[in-house]
Amino acid sequence: MFSVAVIEDASAAEVSLDPVRARLLAELAEPASATMLAARVDLPRQKVNYHLRALEKHGLVELVEERRKGNVTERMMRATASSYVISPVALSAVQPDPAQSPDRLSARWLLAVAGRLVRDVGLLITGAAKAQQRVATFALDGEVRFASAADRTAFAEELATAVTTLVGKYHDETAEKGRPHRVIVAVHPSIPEESRGA
Repeated sequence: MFSVAVIEDASAAEVSLDPVRARLLAELAEPASATMLAARVDLPRQKVNYHLRALEKHGLVELVEERRKGNVTERMMRATASSYVISPVALSAVQPDPAQSPDRLSARWLLAVAGRLVRDVGLLITGAAKAQQRVATFALDGEVRFASAADRTAFAEELATAVTTLVGKYHDETAEKGRPHRVIVAVHPSIPEESRGA
Protein backbone atom coordinates (compact mmCIF):
# COMPACT_ATOMS: atom_id res chain seq x y z
CA MET A 1 0.00 0.00 0.00
CA PHE A 2 1.30 3.43 -0.96
CA SER A 3 1.07 6.37 1.46
CA VAL A 4 -0.41 8.48 -1.34
CA ALA A 5 -1.51 7.72 -4.90
CA VAL A 6 -2.48 10.01 -7.75
CA ILE A 7 -5.74 9.40 -9.60
CA GLU A 8 -5.27 10.42 -13.25
CA ASP A 9 -8.29 8.75 -14.85
CA ALA A 10 -11.57 10.72 -14.93
CA SER A 11 -13.74 7.67 -14.31
CA ALA A 12 -11.55 6.59 -11.36
CA ALA A 13 -11.86 10.11 -9.94
CA GLU A 14 -15.63 9.92 -10.28
CA VAL A 15 -15.72 6.53 -8.55
CA SER A 16 -13.53 7.76 -5.68
CA LEU A 17 -15.69 10.84 -5.06
CA ASP A 18 -18.84 8.84 -4.32
CA PRO A 19 -19.37 9.28 -0.53
CA VAL A 20 -19.99 5.56 0.12
CA ARG A 21 -16.94 4.52 -1.88
CA ALA A 22 -14.77 7.17 -0.22
CA ARG A 23 -15.85 5.76 3.16
CA LEU A 24 -15.02 2.22 2.01
CA LEU A 25 -11.57 3.40 0.89
CA ALA A 26 -10.99 4.87 4.35
CA GLU A 27 -12.17 1.65 6.01
CA LEU A 28 -9.84 -0.40 3.82
CA ALA A 29 -6.62 0.98 5.31
CA GLU A 30 -6.57 -2.54 6.81
CA PRO A 31 -7.76 -5.56 4.81
CA ALA A 32 -11.43 -6.43 5.20
CA SER A 33 -14.11 -8.46 3.46
CA ALA A 34 -17.45 -7.20 2.15
CA THR A 35 -19.15 -8.82 5.13
CA MET A 36 -16.86 -7.04 7.59
CA LEU A 37 -17.32 -3.71 5.79
CA ALA A 38 -21.10 -4.11 5.61
CA ALA A 39 -21.27 -4.23 9.40
CA ARG A 40 -19.02 -1.15 9.73
CA VAL A 41 -20.83 1.05 7.21
CA ASP A 42 -24.35 -0.27 7.88
CA LEU A 43 -25.07 -1.38 4.30
CA PRO A 44 -26.11 -4.76 2.87
CA ARG A 45 -23.16 -6.96 1.88
CA GLN A 46 -24.36 -7.09 -1.74
CA LYS A 47 -24.30 -3.31 -1.98
CA VAL A 48 -20.79 -3.22 -0.46
CA ASN A 49 -19.67 -5.84 -3.00
CA TYR A 50 -21.06 -3.67 -5.81
CA HIS A 51 -19.02 -0.67 -4.62
CA LEU A 52 -15.90 -2.79 -4.05
CA ARG A 53 -16.07 -4.11 -7.62
CA ALA A 54 -16.20 -0.53 -8.94
CA LEU A 55 -13.23 0.50 -6.77
CA GLU A 56 -11.27 -2.61 -7.80
CA LYS A 57 -12.00 -2.03 -11.50
CA HIS A 58 -10.28 1.36 -11.21
CA GLY A 59 -7.29 0.12 -9.18
CA LEU A 60 -8.31 1.85 -5.95
CA VAL A 61 -8.61 -1.39 -3.98
CA GLU A 62 -6.84 -4.70 -4.42
CA LEU A 63 -7.33 -8.31 -3.44
CA VAL A 64 -4.96 -9.32 -0.65
CA GLU A 65 -6.24 -12.76 0.21
CA GLU A 66 -9.04 -15.23 -0.44
CA ARG A 67 -10.38 -17.25 2.49
CA ARG A 68 -12.56 -20.30 2.11
CA LYS A 69 -15.49 -20.38 4.58
CA GLY A 70 -17.65 -23.43 3.90
CA ASN A 71 -19.08 -23.03 0.40
CA VAL A 72 -18.16 -19.36 0.22
CA THR A 73 -14.87 -17.71 -0.71
CA GLU A 74 -14.34 -14.54 1.26
CA ARG A 75 -12.30 -11.90 -0.58
CA MET A 76 -10.10 -9.73 1.67
CA MET A 77 -9.62 -6.34 0.04
CA ARG A 78 -7.36 -3.40 0.86
CA ALA A 79 -7.06 0.15 -0.47
CA THR A 80 -4.08 0.58 -2.78
CA ALA A 81 -3.08 3.76 -0.90
CA SER A 82 -3.67 5.46 2.44
CA SER A 83 -4.71 8.65 0.65
CA TYR A 84 -5.42 9.83 -2.87
CA VAL A 85 -4.91 13.03 -4.84
CA ILE A 86 -6.91 13.68 -7.98
CA SER A 87 -4.65 14.96 -10.75
CA PRO A 88 -5.76 17.77 -13.06
CA VAL A 89 -5.18 15.20 -15.83
CA ALA A 90 -8.54 13.71 -14.79
CA LEU A 91 -10.11 16.98 -15.97
CA SER A 92 -7.78 17.45 -18.92
CA ALA A 93 -10.05 19.83 -20.86
CA VAL A 94 -10.19 22.26 -17.93
CA GLN A 95 -6.95 21.61 -16.06
CA PRO A 96 -5.20 24.75 -14.81
CA ASP A 97 -2.52 26.33 -16.98
CA PRO A 98 -0.09 28.56 -15.05
CA ALA A 99 1.05 30.11 -18.34
CA GLN A 100 -2.34 31.78 -18.84
CA SER A 101 -1.87 34.45 -16.18
CA PRO A 102 1.53 34.29 -14.49
CA ASP A 103 1.34 36.50 -11.41
CA ARG A 104 3.57 35.37 -8.58
CA LEU A 105 1.45 37.32 -6.05
CA SER A 106 -1.84 35.68 -7.10
CA ALA A 107 -3.30 32.87 -4.99
CA ARG A 108 -5.08 31.51 -8.08
CA TRP A 109 -1.81 31.38 -10.01
CA LEU A 110 -0.26 29.53 -7.04
CA LEU A 111 -3.14 27.08 -7.25
CA ALA A 112 -2.54 26.59 -10.99
CA VAL A 113 1.17 25.95 -10.28
CA ALA A 114 0.23 23.47 -7.53
CA GLY A 115 -2.14 21.74 -9.96
CA ARG A 116 0.66 21.42 -12.50
CA LEU A 117 2.89 20.04 -9.74
CA VAL A 118 0.32 17.34 -8.89
CA ARG A 119 -0.11 16.53 -12.60
CA ASP A 120 3.62 16.33 -13.33
CA VAL A 121 4.60 14.35 -10.24
CA GLY A 122 1.65 12.02 -10.77
CA LEU A 123 2.79 11.32 -14.34
CA LEU A 124 6.36 10.79 -13.11
CA ILE A 125 5.18 8.32 -10.46
CA THR A 126 3.09 6.43 -13.03
CA GLY A 127 6.01 6.25 -15.49
CA ALA A 128 8.48 5.25 -12.79
CA ALA A 129 6.17 2.49 -11.56
CA LYS A 130 5.93 1.06 -15.09
CA ALA A 131 9.73 1.21 -15.43
CA GLN A 132 10.16 -0.12 -11.87
CA GLN A 133 12.29 2.88 -10.94
CA ARG A 134 12.21 5.62 -8.34
CA VAL A 135 11.60 9.28 -9.08
CA ALA A 136 14.36 11.66 -7.93
CA THR A 137 12.54 14.45 -6.11
CA PHE A 138 13.13 16.87 -3.26
CA ALA A 139 10.63 18.84 -1.23
CA LEU A 140 11.06 21.48 1.41
CA ASP A 141 8.22 22.39 3.74
CA GLY A 142 8.38 24.86 6.60
CA GLU A 143 6.59 27.67 8.31
CA VAL A 144 7.61 31.24 9.04
CA ARG A 145 5.72 33.83 11.11
CA PHE A 146 5.99 37.38 9.74
CA ALA A 147 5.66 40.39 12.03
CA SER A 148 4.26 42.53 9.22
CA ALA A 149 3.26 42.62 5.56
CA ALA A 150 6.48 44.54 4.89
CA ASP A 151 8.53 41.69 6.38
CA ARG A 152 6.63 39.20 4.20
CA THR A 153 7.38 41.28 1.09
CA ALA A 154 11.06 41.59 2.02
CA PHE A 155 11.24 37.83 2.65
CA ALA A 156 9.67 37.09 -0.77
CA GLU A 157 12.15 39.39 -2.51
CA GLU A 158 15.15 37.87 -0.72
CA LEU A 159 13.88 34.36 -1.40
CA ALA A 160 13.41 35.12 -5.10
CA THR A 161 16.94 36.54 -5.29
CA ALA A 162 18.45 33.55 -3.45
CA VAL A 163 16.64 30.99 -5.64
CA THR A 164 17.52 32.88 -8.83
CA THR A 165 21.18 32.95 -7.76
CA LEU A 166 21.15 29.24 -6.92
CA VAL A 167 19.48 28.32 -10.21
CA GLY A 168 22.02 30.44 -12.09
CA LYS A 169 24.86 28.65 -10.32
CA TYR A 170 23.71 25.13 -11.22
CA HIS A 171 21.74 25.51 -14.46
CA ASP A 172 23.74 24.18 -17.43
CA GLU A 173 21.93 24.58 -20.74
CA THR A 174 24.76 22.75 -22.56
CA ALA A 175 24.86 19.60 -20.39
CA GLU A 176 24.34 16.79 -22.93
CA LYS A 177 23.00 14.27 -20.44
CA GLY A 178 21.43 16.84 -18.17
CA ARG A 179 17.76 16.61 -17.30
CA PRO A 180 15.66 19.72 -16.63
CA HIS A 181 14.03 19.92 -13.19
CA ARG A 182 11.20 22.26 -12.22
CA VAL A 183 11.73 24.36 -9.07
CA ILE A 184 8.67 25.57 -7.20
CA VAL A 185 8.83 27.67 -4.05
CA ALA A 186 5.54 28.79 -2.53
CA VAL A 187 4.66 31.05 0.36
CA HIS A 188 1.07 31.19 1.62
CA PRO A 189 -0.71 31.76 4.92
CA SER A 190 -0.86 28.61 7.04
CA ILE A 191 -4.22 26.98 7.64
CA PRO A 192 -4.86 26.19 11.33
CA GLU A 193 -4.96 22.42 11.98
CA GLU A 194 -8.57 22.57 13.23
CA SER A 195 -9.72 24.24 9.98
CA ARG A 196 -8.18 21.71 7.59
CA GLY A 197 -10.95 19.14 7.81
CA ALA A 198 -13.75 21.67 7.45
